Amino acid sequence: MTFLTLSHIQKSFGPVKVVHDFNMSIDKGEFISFLGPSGCGKTTILRMVAGFETPTGGTITIDGRDQANLKPNRRNIGMVFQAYALFPNMNVFDNVAFGLKIHGMAKADIEKRVKEMLALIHLEHLAERYPYQLSGGQQQRIALARALAPKPQVLLLDEPLSALDAKIRVSLREEIRQIQQQLGITTVFVTHDQEEALSISDRVVVMNAGRADQIGTPFDIYNRPATRFVASFVGTLNIIDAVVADPAASTVRIGEQVISLKEPLAANKAGATVQLALRPEAVSLTERPNGNLSLTGRVVSSHFLGSVIRTGVGVGGNVISFDSFNDPGVKPPAVGDTVALRLDAGDLLLLRE
Repeated sequence: MTFLTLSHIQKSFGPVKVVHDFNMSIDKGEFISFLGPSGCGKTTILRMVAGFETPTGGTITIDGRDQANLKPNRRNIGMVFQAYALFPNMNVFDNVAFGLKIHGMAKADIEKRVKEMLALIHLEHLAERYPYQLSGGQQQRIALARALAPKPQVLLLDEPLSALDAKIRVSLREEIRQIQQQLGITTVFVTHDQEEALSISDRVVVMNAGRADQIGTPFDIYNRPATRFVASFVGTLNIIDAVVADPAASTVRIGEQVISLKEPLAANKAGATVQLALRPEAVSLTERPNGNLSLTGRVVSSHFLGSVIRTGVGVGGNVISFDSFNDPGVKPPAVGDTVALRLDAGDLLLLRE
């Protein structure tokens, strides 16, 4: 059931349009990630949902209610920022209780709710400590508990993990997802980290220059990118230049080798240059279960990375990279070796702008 709707949202700062006609319907309890580089408009959309920015055009509704005339404190939204934004003069208990006091909740109810929130994030034992006595991960957990304490309709997370070290980021993002599923709260998460977005989201919005290039499940975003930007931004990618050989037969030429694609090429003329995307993990030197294509090339690079060996193979003016697991009993290909790359035609994606 649609719970949060953004219809034809636009935002301009003076003559600069930073969000172009954005549309999305988010179901109740869904976890959505906005993924993209700095300046793509993802945080601006989040701030418009929160009420910190006013859309230049379009409407935002939550549970059927238009948010246009509601101030941020009237929207029943919880928000967690990159900078923890805890009150340094308040201990953990009072930080979590702050929103409840603003809402006029009774003292006994506040105490009960704060204890529930601290138990949820497993920090009950730190109730009397102050922010400066906590680690970064602990502070962000407290910020999350404070945002959730008033039982908001929607939880907004603006790059909440980017100030933390890698190990803490992984554990905390998993904890955020677990808490979100436990509470069933509709959540919008903004990040520039593709691994974060892919690992914890129900759906991902890939933003590019103020537009949503693609909205889909993590599986679809990674395996079936809709545009060249999505294909290149999400995951590692080989981009292969090819020439259309026979549009009707969907064949292309890579160097001197002709292969067939599963994607139609009827809209392209013979001799036209096209670009194909291929994930490194779709390539192998051994027979693949569905591998119906083979490309012969010469190894131009081989890098031993411990558990993985990354090999680059020159094919028709392109370098196709692939990763293979390290096997102590198998010697990796050496620079100068001629090898046959095995792949499935379905793994070659025709890139469109």
